[in-house]
Amino acid sequence: MFKILGKNPSGELKKKVQASKNFREGKFNNLMHTKMFADDSTILKMIGDLIKATPNRKPHADIPALKSNLLHFSNTETQLTWFGHSSYHIFMEGKHILVDPVFSGHASPISSMVKAFSGTNIYNADNFADIDILILTHDHYDHLDYKTLKSLKSRIKSIYCSLGVASHLHYWGFSNSIINELDWWESAKITENIKLTATPARHFSGRTLKRAQTLWSSFVLENKTQRLFLGGDSGYGNHFKEIGERFASFDLAILECGQYNSKWPFIHMTPEQTVQANIDLNSKQLLPVHWGKFALAYHPWNEPINRLVAHAKSSGVDYTTPKIGETITLGTALTTSEWWNI
Repeated sequence: MFKILGKNPSGELKKKVQASKNFREGKFNNLMHTKMFADDSTILKMIGDLIKATPNRKPHADIPALKSNLLHFSNTETQLTWFGHSSYHIFMEGKHILVDPVFSGHASPISSMVKAFSGTNIYNADNFADIDILILTHDHYDHLDYKTLKSLKSRIKSIYCSLGVASHLHYWGFSNSIINELDWWESAKITENIKLTATPARHFSGRTLKRAQTLWSSFVLENKTQRLFLGGDSGYGNHFKEIGERFASFDLAILECGQYNSKWPFIHMTPEQTVQANIDLNSKQLLPVHWGKFALAYHPWNEPINRLVAHAKSSGVDYTTPKIGETITLGTALTTSEWWNI
């Protein structure tokens, strides 16, 4: 049980964390002043919301997910497969790239809590070829899943993660030789054609009550002809504009659009803010994630995507909404089916 909690940085890893300009007064900090909760939020109000039943918080039928063949790809184009919430696979330049995989069926340290929606948990370690690049945005349970990493461990060739997250990985037996930590704005040339840059996000971290001991990041993944924004978790802020200005444009932005609430408005985005973030990034297309698999907030399960689609249409923003498990090819006409109306 305790292994799943991970371990915060200590020793030499802690010295590396403390040397970051983003680590001040004993913790990592956002670029903007960021409160965890709104001023009018109280513990009693949050408990009340938790007890109060929310209509349609979970789907009433199985999610219509697909089982794609991720072992072999018939062409060399960049392809992406979303697994629900914030887990997805990218095939780029012949490399298998896996981002924040959560295939244990739950997004909490207790398996009976925050369970995956029926029909969504259809992938496991056997469905993947060897993972050339594992990207971990931050250490929350819905992004860093101990059981999944344990099942994939022998087949992960390299890991790129936010600064400090290596401490969890070391504790779980991963070799230091394959782990690469990045602070905000640090880059790594992964192959001759693939580059990865850690960029800011507006969020927090922590697998126990002690928060912000490891960094939370978004990432920019690019080759010679394409540039993708991997958003991780983030509230809305001016960092999106700065990233957009530094990188000029993106072919696709993968951005969170669910698990928001008026009581924590600074650490997650509303769907309308997600559309604006895509505009700030100057991205050609938007892929909304962080919904469709787990209920971590109190809104109806498909409210985020309905609100996002409506606002994207009125704002002239192109978006794609693949089913869970559906593989899409970048640079082609991407799917916009409203499969969630079940």
